[in-house]
Amino acid sequence: MSEITTLGIDLAKNVFQLHGVTADGVVALRRQVRRGQLMRAVVQLPACLIGMEACASAHQWARRFARYGHTVRLMSPQFVKPYVKSQKNDQADAEAICEAVQRPSMRFVPIKSLEQQDLQTAHRARQGLIGERTAIINRMRGLLGEYGVVLARKASTVRRDVPDVLADAQNELTVVARELIAELYEHFRMLEERIRRIEAVIERLGAQHDTVRRLRTVPGIGLLSATALVAAVGDAKVFRNGRQMAAWLGLVPRQHSSGGKVQLLGITKRGDKYVRCLLIHGARVVTTYAERQKRPAQKWVNGVRERRGKQRAYVAQANKTARIAWAVITSGESYRPPLAA
Repeated sequence: MSEITTLGIDLAKNVFQLHGVTADGVVALRRQVRRGQLMRAVVQLPACLIGMEACASAHQWARRFARYGHTVRLMSPQFVKPYVKSQKNDQADAEAICEAVQRPSMRFVPIKSLEQQDLQTAHRARQGLIGERTAIINRMRGLLGEYGVVLARKASTVRRDVPDVLADAQNELTVVARELIAELYEHFRMLEERIRRIEAVIERLGAQHDTVRRLRTVPGIGLLSATALVAAVGDAKVFRNGRQMAAWLGLVPRQHSSGGKVQLLGITKRGDKYVRCLLIHGARVVTTYAERQKRPAQKWVNGVRERRGKQRAYVAQANKTARIAWAVITSGESYRPPLAA
């Protein structure tokens, strides 16, 4: 036990598998522990390299292990899978994690701080409520359509028109239908109120963060995009340059090259799709504004739009925004607009 230098932990809900090796690669520990025993088992080990997959509860365990002098590394499960030998089971997974964490070229996931997890929790809660609101809107529109009342898909339209529909005695809505639609509409307004309260929490957390303030100076990045980037990325210095961060967010072309023939396809869509979606929405605003203004500083994005179309221009601008965001986070400075030629 005292000679263990690397430990692989296969995380789970209740049962955890440990696999430890010495500096020579000799297996010194192969043990299964319960949740209440995991911390005691790790504390008894000398300071070593601990590898885990970046999954549920991984960041929390990583912070706890680091307090006792251990070096903790988190890895994406897709990078660990090639090291699994033969059949898949907890013991084979722990051994694969222990092997993968020792690779010099392995890519690691940054450990999130409590502050980042607070921001991410707020975004996940808001995202879930928006999904529920969309479901309620579609349900009301579908049910009203059965009675000959057709509404547009926008939330603002539903918010404005449903009370008028319920008050209109000339339509074909029955008494029971009005009662049920009123219940759905009340639930819709309750969800909107909860979304506003969560957005107030996000704004309060963002106001306390200097990086969020600086990111909001970048065109195409607002409060939601800035706080989501901070929650997902944290310390952007883990990326060597802005292109790496854009690639991590899935905003670079996917390659299928062989024999010296380079073939580029659509974007990879890797990483956090929520952050990528926010960046593309912001890029849509920047691209539309540039199309209307047509200033010299906007020549690049207008050229992309004319050559490749609007949709590709949105993604290209989102890629550029991600690179600018990396520079803003790592430099500690606010965004400075380029000078027109």
